[in-house]
Amino acid sequence: MKQSPILDIVSVTKKFNNNSTPAVDNVSLTLQQGDLLGLLGPSGCGKTTLLRMIAGFEKVSQGQIKLAGQLVNSNNYWLPPEKRNTGMVFQDYALFPHLSVADNIAFGLKRKKGYNSKQIKQRVGEVLTLVGLAGLEKRYPHQLSGGQQQRIALARALAPQPALILLDEPLSNLDVQIRHRLREEIRCILKAAGTSAIFVTHDQEEALAISDKIAVMSRGKLEQIGTPESIYTQPASRFVAEFVTQANFLPAKKQGQVWTTEIGELEIPRSTVINNCDRADLMLRQEDIMLTPDENSAVVVKERQFLGREYRYCLETASGKRLHARTSAGVSVDVGTKVNLSVTTGTPKIFPVNSLSKVEVQETEVYA
Repeated sequence: MKQSPILDIVSVTKKFNNNSTPAVDNVSLTLQQGDLLGLLGPSGCGKTTLLRMIAGFEKVSQGQIKLAGQLVNSNNYWLPPEKRNTGMVFQDYALFPHLSVADNIAFGLKRKKGYNSKQIKQRVGEVLTLVGLAGLEKRYPHQLSGGQQQRIALARALAPQPALILLDEPLSNLDVQIRHRLREEIRCILKAAGTSAIFVTHDQEEALAISDKIAVMSRGKLEQIGTPESIYTQPASRFVAEFVTQANFLPAKKQGQVWTTEIGELEIPRSTVINNCDRADLMLRQEDIMLTPDENSAVVVKERQFLGREYRYCLETASGKRLHARTSAGVSVDVGTKVNLSVTTGTPKIFPVNSLSKVEVQETEVYA
């Protein structure tokens, strides 16, 4: 028997006044028990507003939200946050500075029925062990590092055993190295707890690393939802391709089975699936572009950045268009070198010109 979703959002819209553009516009999605969902998008796209409606801090204008099968928010019904069986982790930790670690974690337990003092102490110890901070019960927030404070905030949210954990940009205040380590730890902690979670982020790499599913938002709308792999390899819109993969877009014109571009002709046998399209932008992921020194080429390496495991190149074509490519650290091409560009098999994807909406993006075969 198929398990019902832990979260069901149906056609939810949020307007902050009647004449405004919706902050969230007709969004529908479901979250299965135990899954981690990343809400990904740029600032102002509506992801935090959607999270706040799930938490109960905002009321929906239209649509409905169900948690574990129970209606919690609609245009004529609203269940207060404290009755929703959710836990919240904020960007700035929101720990009580005058309370010890143990008392911070116990705060929600003391307000929940069914816990006596012995059970509270036991549960505090359990979640401290879960987040890897056992033995710090008597410390105060100012005695902890930023990463430790965020793990205590997560422990506090997990302590009452909520059905759903909501995390609002939980790693954005941390240093890069700590952020990279903690995103792995947060995923492991949530999986070990068996807790479903939604976290808001504008960081593509963070979303790809933590999520089971990613929901990409733009201007209040849900652009695409899927696994990290499907979002990255099969973007459903030009926006997703640009924001998540940071891809290049190369103008092309179809002539028979051949697409003519600045960097050469590409044969795409299956291009007939896009009807009445003879002009398009071909999506080239940075890692799919191969560089070969060629004195007769009009493409020049303008910049090179060493990123440890790889190089990132900025390339300029004869028309002045800038493209970006990534190669392994073992492949080094000097700035100023003229290079021929080729594309690995299986790319690019085709986006018809002037089409910024969702399109069926086809796998292609390239013969350079």
